[in-house]
Amino acid sequence: MMSVLAANKVTYIYQSKYQKVQALTEVSCGFEAGKFYAIVGQSGSGKTTLLSMLAGLGTPNEGEVLSNGKSVKEVGSERHRRENVSVIYQAFNLFPTLNLLENVMYPMQIQKVPKAEAKSRAKELLGLVGLGEVDPRKLPAMLSGGQQQRVAIARALASSAPVILADEPTGNLDSENGENIIALLKGLTKEENRCVIIVTHDMGIAAQADVVYRMMDGRLEEETL
Repeated sequence: MMSVLAANKVTYIYQSKYQKVQALTEVSCGFEAGKFYAIVGQSGSGKTTLLSMLAGLGTPNEGEVLSNGKSVKEVGSERHRRENVSVIYQAFNLFPTLNLLENVMYPMQIQKVPKAEAKSRAKELLGLVGLGEVDPRKLPAMLSGGQQQRVAIARALASSAPVILADEPTGNLDSENGENIIALLKGLTKEENRCVIIVTHDMGIAAQADVVYRMMDGRLEEETL
């Protein structure tokens, strides 16, 4: 089965004026549709850097990231993020001047979904992430960190991208909301045949994954749980 997303011998070096850090070393891995993946490892092991490369948010120094067999360099990173992947950022990255509903509608509007349909789907998604009781006209700054995280998750789900990349998506949530979000993301792999890739410190989440990759000092190995 062809991977919907893959890294092929990806090496990435952070270079500043004072130092050079090799964050990833020849990392190769593949991700298939309909599967739930966890990438685990210590802080500084390269997990978030790998997620950034997969999202087209950086260019490898060596090797390449492939989306459906095509190099992301060839596809173009912006197009890759618009069509192939949807990212749930640890820092939420919500638009501060858009209300909750508009934030969730945004990916659908880029994908030219009719406004009425996008609005109704956005309301449904806010309900799914447990924000059905919150006034959708509120701005992100009016919400708690945990609520903003759930808006960010709803926005990622609004995209029809086949791959969802999530950096510690339950980091700001209490355990009950965290479990609901993981169940929701897992459900997408089965119901919509999407590929979900989560970077996490939480071994409870990793235990639910179909495949676990462990990062250690910029290198990757597959684990069997």
